[in-house]
Amino acid sequence: MKFSTIAWTLAAAGSLVAAQPHRHHQHHHAEKRDIGATTVIYVDQAGQTISPQDLKDGKYIEVNADAPSTTASPTPTPSSSSSVAPSSSSSSSSSSASSSSSVAAAQFFVASSSSAAPSSSQAPSSSASATSSSAAPSSSAASSTSSAAAAATSSSSSSSGVDQDFPDGELDCSHFPSDYGAVNVWWMGLGGWTGVQEPTYNADKSAVTNIDTAVSGSGCTEGSYCSYACPAGYQKSQWPTSQGSTGQSVGGLLCSNGKLRLTNSDLSKQICIPGTGNVKVQNKLNTNVAVCRTDYPGTEGETVPMNTLAGQEYELTCPNGNTYFKWNGAATSAQYYVNPKGVSEDKACTWGSSDEDYGNWAPINLGVGQKDGATWISIMQNSPTTNAKLDFDIEIQGDNLGGSCKYSNGQFYSATGSNDSGCTVQVMSGNAYYVFS
Repeated sequence: MKFSTIAWTLAAAGSLVAAQPHRHHQHHHAEKRDIGATTVIYVDQAGQTISPQDLKDGKYIEVNADAPSTTASPTPTPSSSSSVAPSSSSSSSSSSASSSSSVAAAQFFVASSSSAAPSSSQAPSSSASATSSSAAPSSSAASSTSSAAAAATSSSSSSSGVDQDFPDGELDCSHFPSDYGAVNVWWMGLGGWTGVQEPTYNADKSAVTNIDTAVSGSGCTEGSYCSYACPAGYQKSQWPTSQGSTGQSVGGLLCSNGKLRLTNSDLSKQICIPGTGNVKVQNKLNTNVAVCRTDYPGTEGETVPMNTLAGQEYELTCPNGNTYFKWNGAATSAQYYVNPKGVSEDKACTWGSSDEDYGNWAPINLGVGQKDGATWISIMQNSPTTNAKLDFDIEIQGDNLGGSCKYSNGQFYSATGSNDSGCTVQVMSGNAYYVFS
């Protein structure tokens, strides 16, 4: 998996999503450097070249403070109507990112006035802790060939009480709060939670220095942050102020003195809050498609399910970057993994294996976000994790779009032509739709 952002984040409103769920979640930083027109290398903080295998193993997360220049971009640029990034006084690169000539298609960077945020972390770690049972598909997962029947009971629509205030400090930590909107992600083996994190802090507890992540068979334990999924159209509202000192994130309710406690009550006393409401998914296929959001802030695995059924429409939750989670002062967007048709959500929305083309190895990512009223949405190859091709088409349609973007037969098409990386459009007004066909 990877950290990534959508194109509007070049103006300092980046998304940090989907780093792998390591038990010991520690990474070094990697800087991406363009050499000439087509060659890209990565270097560590000492300027030493990083091997492709180290990147693939997730030992590094990409950190880029600036948008790529036109002479160094290894991919075609999107259309000018869809790639103009909104200006931001907090951006160190907004001036260079405000025209289409400086934005490479489906390249996603983060910039802020203080420091760069991580933007890429790739495939499962080779460390022993990353191969624990929490990182593998549940043994009780339904097979992809039978998932269409199982989809009728999609967990992504089976919660209740989503608009009720959470009873802070009243529920036992063993009580999964599905009665307050949380979606029970049973296949993770964590009692319904998408992840359970036990952080270690620095001396003044202002930042997290290390995170231990629970394995399958565990639950929400004392001193842990217990993260959760929300129904389609909603997103998690709870995360603590102290976050990772090197890019890790922590999210969810806190188990303290045996009770579940809010960690962000100033934002909301409801544990699930709505997104912007203007991005949808239309499934025009004859089977289900699992779309999995990264649990961010949290374990950063693609464990938040939305199982789209044949012929149905769903709201794809788009965070408002002005009010939602911020990393180091920079606004964040959301990333979704689109799996091949017919794969059940319990197989799709968990850490997978490279011998399958679902889970974190799903072929396609969707990036969505809004800042200062401007909504930008993308379709992109899940690269460099995989070159696999999706077995159906995706097209962005809408009431009023500032460009075009379509994925078909492994290629991305926009007003400027085709490429094999991705495309981005701005939603000028009204609704936008990811149409699966």
